[in-house]
Amino acid sequence: MTLYLKYRSNNLDELDLPEVRESLKKIVSSGKIPHAFLFAGPKGTGKTSAARIMAKIINCEEIAKSEKLKVKSYEPCDKCEQCVSVTKGNNLDVIEMDAASHRGIDDVRTLRDVVKLSPVKANKKVYIIDEAHMLTTEASNALLKTIEEPPEHVVFILATTNPEKLIDTIRSRTTFIRFRKASSEEIRQSLTRVIKGEKLDFDPKTLEDIAGAANGSFRDAVKLLEQVSVEGNNFLEKGKAQGVDEFVGFLYKKNLHNALNYIKNAVEAGAGAEGILKQALIEIHKNIILDISENRELIVLAELLIEANRQVPDSPIEELPLEIAVIKWCGGETKNEELITKSGDMGDKTSVEEVVETVEAAVENMEVEGEIWNTILSSIKPINASIEALLRAARPVAYDGKTLTLGVYYKFHKERLEDTQHRQVLENIVARVLQSPTRVVCTLVEPPAKKIIEETKIEPILTEGKDKDIIKVAEEIFGN
Repeated sequence: MTLYLKYRSNNLDELDLPEVRESLKKIVSSGKIPHAFLFAGPKGTGKTSAARIMAKIINCEEIAKSEKLKVKSYEPCDKCEQCVSVTKGNNLDVIEMDAASHRGIDDVRTLRDVVKLSPVKANKKVYIIDEAHMLTTEASNALLKTIEEPPEHVVFILATTNPEKLIDTIRSRTTFIRFRKASSEEIRQSLTRVIKGEKLDFDPKTLEDIAGAANGSFRDAVKLLEQVSVEGNNFLEKGKAQGVDEFVGFLYKKNLHNALNYIKNAVEAGAGAEGILKQALIEIHKNIILDISENRELIVLAELLIEANRQVPDSPIEELPLEIAVIKWCGGETKNEELITKSGDMGDKTSVEEVVETVEAAVENMEVEGEIWNTILSSIKPINASIEALLRAARPVAYDGKTLTLGVYYKFHKERLEDTQHRQVLENIVARVLQSPTRVVCTLVEPPAKKIIEETKIEPILTEGKDKDIIKVAEEIFGN
């Protein structure tokens, strides 16, 4: 058994995040267990472990006895049949589902039928739905109906790394428990339990390096500890991106050849793309904070690298998102200097109030709408051409100074634009162009007639089978 599984938390007192530990203790001590929880936070922070602990508490036979005797207890006994079977993962009434592989409407319909059945042996059936944000919109709405009116014998625990992707109505009907990245000190404390249990010997510097490399994940920290115990400290050195300040220097000079060579050599030496990105962002962050007014261009660079970091876990080639970000930064279709200059020029010539008035007028004046809208499109294209292509099937329909409402012509395009990563990039660009923090909301509208499109100065929203960018979006989504 790997050390992470061997030493995973088995009761509330062993949970590593103090605020999560205390919140769950208060809920359990109150004697009123909610029918649905939402555990949200980064990977490796203890969400699934906490869900299993709650499943034990809900069905622990000893806790049930103590409640009858009016003796308050919030920890599972870990000895009764229910607790032992949950720990072993074979409890028939604790069902774990991976929403990433059971995300469709049919899966949720099956779940809705099954939850009506009474527990086999336990007091309640507990459904732990991992990666809940992966559920489709239709599946989420179907699940909502069950969460709104669940049978008395059912408790849902949804776990997710992206709570913002869940529909609002599900979030509002669950008890929200926030998990955060662990601090280096918290990780070191967590590792101490493993070190004592395994009788290992680690110097403080090595523990500090492991805590830093774990990026706030307790699980990753224990995995690293185990690998270092086998391979020695050289394992940590392999994973580091050496001379990252040199790489950042290449980026500042927009030296594409040297920057790509650095990535190639670092990956061949054993460094991971996430490690390179993290260390590069730390260096860039230092310079941004020194003088924000003089480092606006670095903000664009940071946004590109942050976006690349989000894409790394899903990329078939780990370093590809980083390489694409570097290529865009060092020399895309539109230089980033031009993008910054355009944003800066708008700030010099136009007040925020005038920008708001201009965009509000755009709703009524198609010519003005074209100018503002095309500025947004041209600004977003060098950063993410796929989003720009999707936006051609949309138009601004309302703006109140804080929220820009986009009318999107097709459901597929709307869902893609509402994807968290796409929406964040879009909102950043819109805020930059409008010189004001702006939330983007999408709503379905009827596509305009072709004649109306031709009479405006806006580029055609969709060409008839000839739009290379739309084809590119389709290829990215469905594969070549």
